[in-house]
Amino acid sequence: MTLRGRLAPTPTGLLHVGHARTFALAAERAGAAGLVMRIEDLDGPRCRAEFAAAALDDLRWLGLVWTEGPDVGGPHGPYRQSERTPWFLDVWRRLEAAGVIYPSPHSRRDVEAAAVAPHESAGDGEPIFPPALRPPRRERAAAPGGVAWRFRVPDGRTIEFEDAIQGLVRRTAGVDFGDFVVWRRDDLAAYELAVVADDHAMEIAEVVRGADLLTSTARQILLNEALGWPPPAFCHAPLVCDAAGQRLAKRAGGLAIRDLRAAGWSPVDVLTTEIASLVAGAGG
Repeated sequence: MTLRGRLAPTPTGLLHVGHARTFALAAERAGAAGLVMRIEDLDGPRCRAEFAAAALDDLRWLGLVWTEGPDVGGPHGPYRQSERTPWFLDVWRRLEAAGVIYPSPHSRRDVEAAAVAPHESAGDGEPIFPPALRPPRRERAAAPGGVAWRFRVPDGRTIEFEDAIQGLVRRTAGVDFGDFVVWRRDDLAAYELAVVADDHAMEIAEVVRGADLLTSTARQILLNEALGWPPPAFCHAPLVCDAAGQRLAKRAGGLAIRDLRAAGWSPVDVLTTEIASLVAGAGG
């Protein structure tokens, strides 16, 4: 069975070997069902056009093929999240009408200061929002209004999903993660809302990504539920780590796909060679 998937690079730096392997897995699992190309470029000035262009070039070099998105001309393409704010705003309105989100003026520093356990955080490092900072009553609004909006999680409820690699995954709202931002104070959709909205609109049947996003998946399941949408299937690949055992970052020297290409590695090498050998061969 193949499931329609997507490639969704964030253009805040050059893609590295970890991205290469996750995207290749997405292509393998999608098979004949096809892949959507989506540039997730909502992260303000950190997102740069040259990184987006490099990502497309590197993914083509790896032999990955997508059937919708930039330079292909699918029925809704090209897909760049920076161009999709009207759609995200429509989704925000649906959530506001359902009464599951609320304006939250509190900064990350406020959240950390108010936390019962100051160092408590979600699995992805996000501080868990204290329920005491929730507004005492529901406030209706016709537009986000330049303030952050959070999704009110059902405290104590355990969200379960079956992952194609990780197996049964459980996350408990209010324990593993708290109320999370769906709309930013700079009047742009936050990651969780944008991903859910676009995966639904683009009819993505399976999301393939890194295991660092398992907690995000629980959040996104709640958003889908609030919107009355069935969530996609999920496949979270193990993270690729460097020789020191640290998760690769876009600043990882020598392990950017672009660097490995320059060092003479082939696409097959990049996708299959041990990390230590790649580092040595790239001069890292």
